[in-house]
Amino acid sequence: MRKRQESPRLVVMDHGHHQRDTPHAHHHDHAGEGHAHGETDEAGLAEILDLDGEVLHAYLDDVVGWVAGATGPDVQRVVDLGAGTGTGTLALARRFPAAQVVAVDASATMLSRLSAAATDADLGDRVRTVCADLDAGWPGLADLDLAWAALSLHHVADPGRLLGQVHDALRPGGLLAVTEMTSASRFLPDDLGVGRPGLELRCHAALDAQPAPFDRYPDWDEALERAGFVTVERRTFSVTPPQPEPATARYARSYLSRLRPRLADDLAADDLATLDLLLDDTSPHGLLRRGDLRVQGSRTGWLARRV
Repeated sequence: MRKRQESPRLVVMDHGHHQRDTPHAHHHDHAGEGHAHGETDEAGLAEILDLDGEVLHAYLDDVVGWVAGATGPDVQRVVDLGAGTGTGTLALARRFPAAQVVAVDASATMLSRLSAAATDADLGDRVRTVCADLDAGWPGLADLDLAWAALSLHHVADPGRLLGQVHDALRPGGLLAVTEMTSASRFLPDDLGVGRPGLELRCHAALDAQPAPFDRYPDWDEALERAGFVTVERRTFSVTPPQPEPATARYARSYLSRLRPRLADDLAADDLATLDLLLDDTSPHGLLRRGDLRVQGSRTGWLARRV
């Protein structure tokens, strides 16, 4: 086992605005909005992040296992960049029982929820939080074994600069794991029993045609290479749960509720009316009353090593 330096001092960067006022809040948003605006929206984002972890836990286990296979067992220092409410942070802490895991996010509210979840999971002694805007600078971390950026890298204003900072913060041989959505998640059957068939396909087509398409990101291979990394592996993962999950309907409702404002000017009136029926908890067609929902989608992961 290699000899360790003393733990670096964690720098908590407070720029007076954090998540609510900056366009680059770096926790991930699975409904394609990327950042929150105010307490109500932030609460909705926190809900969807928690539901993502609850419904897609099998996918998360697969990705963390993939990462663990490349790092080996001697992982002691981990950072989760854009940690949100901490589903990834806690999964990493469980997988690497000797590691100290630092969760970095621009939202103090998200990090408060994360700290509470870590305490509830008896992981509070190994999980620390840093409230930092990654566009403003690197938060004083060094000698890392593993950096994790799940659905967050494309929200950064200058990904190349951040990748260079991550590279320098990793120890030689350290690993960066990046994941992104390959496509927007799907939940609905083609024929809903109300409205025209194919609603979800039309929703996705409308999002793709917008000036700021759904969670668009580049192929990170070149950016990783420019930052000095050697790409170890790239893999696509299915997020479809192997069996139905009890929280799927709540996840679908939270997800589609966040998309509804973005679709208001781009869907036909009858499609908007159908979507509103699905989001109406009092409707017999409401998502929370349906038993035919299933999450479908995929995410791409990159493993890159500092040599």
